[in-house]
Amino acid sequence: MPALTLTYFDFDGGRGEPARLALHIGGVPFEDRRVLFKEWQAMRDGMPFRALPVLEVDGRLVAQSNSINRYVGKLAGLYPQDNLQALLCDEVMDAVEDMDFQIGSTIGLDAEAKKKAREALTAGPLPHYLEQFQARLEAAGGEYFADRRLTVGDLKVWMLVRWLRSGMLDDIPKDLVDRVAPRLVTHAERLAAQPQIAAYYAGRKKA
Repeated sequence: MPALTLTYFDFDGGRGEPARLALHIGGVPFEDRRVLFKEWQAMRDGMPFRALPVLEVDGRLVAQSNSINRYVGKLAGLYPQDNLQALLCDEVMDAVEDMDFQIGSTIGLDAEAKKKAREALTAGPLPHYLEQFQARLEAAGGEYFADRRLTVGDLKVWMLVRWLRSGMLDDIPKDLVDRVAPRLVTHAERLAAQPQIAAYYAGRKKA
């Protein structure tokens, strides 16, 4: 097994969390290096694409969240071996990145511009993506997005759903997912109740 260090921000969500969870669920040893936001500016230029997460594999730094997800998913047994099922897993992970980018592009705007941009997203693009996720979940059997079992694709979608339902995004209604794609909520609740995931977050609360 390679020596692994996963570096990402010190919060339970975002682009680095699916890989953290996959390694934990799969029992794969790794160093969980958590970066405080105040530390980021000083270390940014040392990262391959000036972004996180990054994964160090036997001393070699590798970037890009979905590439990391695929790699650790294979190590953890959470990535399909069948080519079509792997494609379905990749599809939802890349679609989440599209949504993350659209929402992320509004974060630095002033209050009025942010409100306008997020209302526009809520009126069209976000519901469309959520409906497409739900359709793919249903087409795959209703419980998981690929391979009829838990994969890194499920973890990636779950992080997005948690974020949208958290109330942290001003001007994006936190009940949007519930109204537009309720089966994604059921999916999220199923993952949250998965014993290894529930134990992981219970331990985080105690830490």
